[in-house]
Amino acid sequence: MTAPRTPRKVFGRLSLPERNYVAEALRTETVGGVLLLLAAIAALAWANIPAFGDSYESVSHFHFGPEALGLNLSVAHWAADGLLAIFFFVAGIELKRELVAGDLKDPKAAALPVVAALCGMAVPALVYTVTNSAGGGSLAGWAVPTATDIAFALAVLAVIGTSLPSALRAFLLTLAVVDDLFAILIIAVFFTDSLNFAALGGAVVGLVVFWLLLRQGVRGWYVYVPLGLVIWGLMYNSGVHATIAGVAMGLMLRCHTREGEGHSPGQHIEHLVRPLSAGLAVPLFALFSAGVSISGGALADVFTKPETLGVVLGLVVGKTFGIFGGTWLTARFTRASLSDDLEWADVFAVATLAGIGFTVSLLIGELAFEGDAAMTDEVKAAVLTGSVVAALLATVLLKIRNAKYRKLTEAEERDEDLSGVPDVYEEDDPAYHLRVAAIYEKKAAEHRRIAEEMEAARLAEVPGGAGDEGDGPA
Repeated sequence: MTAPRTPRKVFGRLSLPERNYVAEALRTETVGGVLLLLAAIAALAWANIPAFGDSYESVSHFHFGPEALGLNLSVAHWAADGLLAIFFFVAGIELKRELVAGDLKDPKAAALPVVAALCGMAVPALVYTVTNSAGGGSLAGWAVPTATDIAFALAVLAVIGTSLPSALRAFLLTLAVVDDLFAILIIAVFFTDSLNFAALGGAVVGLVVFWLLLRQGVRGWYVYVPLGLVIWGLMYNSGVHATIAGVAMGLMLRCHTREGEGHSPGQHIEHLVRPLSAGLAVPLFALFSAGVSISGGALADVFTKPETLGVVLGLVVGKTFGIFGGTWLTARFTRASLSDDLEWADVFAVATLAGIGFTVSLLIGELAFEGDAAMTDEVKAAVLTGSVVAALLATVLLKIRNAKYRKLTEAEERDEDLSGVPDVYEEDDPAYHLRVAAIYEKKAAEHRRIAEEMEAARLAEVPGGAGDEGDGPA
């Protein structure tokens, strides 16, 4: 007789290694997100203060680099194609890790973030397309509202509170990894106009050499950094977006540990490069991409032009209902049930948070309307507006449930036996209960001692002071 199958819980408790990895990743992304917010604010101030507005344009369009190699690029271009390659390199490592050791390793567990991410990209694209078809706008920007900016989203979480349960945080992180993958595919497939096959072949050869060196166990940044730069330069000149080189190299790193290893090479390199990506590359890209002119008329135009309105609705409405709908459908048709500690309102709030699009949305906006500077700036303003609206909605929804989240987080963090491991991961271990029993026995003995001392002191006192000589009646 077979044992009854335990129904799978959606957003159930993470394993301890996965929980620790998520906590470490979110700490770095949150700091990077705060820097990203500061860079975006600085860019808007720089571009909109009359005394400095012209200097922003001058710096952004200043060209430098070896023209003979086809790399005489503007500062803004270097930030978008060069620095973002570091961001996508980290994204490639994250994706590889999820595929070999994370949620995407198990097809059943992977179904949820994959379907949610796909729906969270398809529905915004559909919303944009319908809006522009009805309003007679350009369909070129259909991909702009499809991307989620995890660093920006986590920065908002850092501001409104960090009590979101780890399972929902892990879902948001995994969702963003899958989202990045499909955004990369969109860039590679839909925004490659012509190909230089010689340069593309050279980039492929470089990637093969990169892979062979990894397989042979060759170490040293002085080998891989120059090779990576050559691969990036060839990929840029091939006509394929240069950030694809970063993703490809990230996917080649080994992300599972072997005997005697504390960390895999991928995890070690990610630990070294992630601060560079989150703390330098992405904020500098934001500094030279988010500087658009903002005025009352420009903000009003965001809600009147079909292209910009489509971006805003795609981020705020499309992302929310796409991710929430994909999650609900996955749970419904896989017979999985929501974790007992959560409600569907929590999933809806996180889906709203995923409507914050910034880094990749700005990049796709530049690619979609290349050559049309006015429309590019308007679409950037729409991305900023939609992201702010999504952030405000998510803040309200998450604050409503914040007290419940705090209780869940306290339960996840409780460590009564002082072992350094949360109690929820040790409740099936007899040694844990023995340690807790010893602690309580020690506390009980201390309380008994205090009670006995207090009782002895009370008995030593004579009521009314009758024990003192000379106090009796004459």
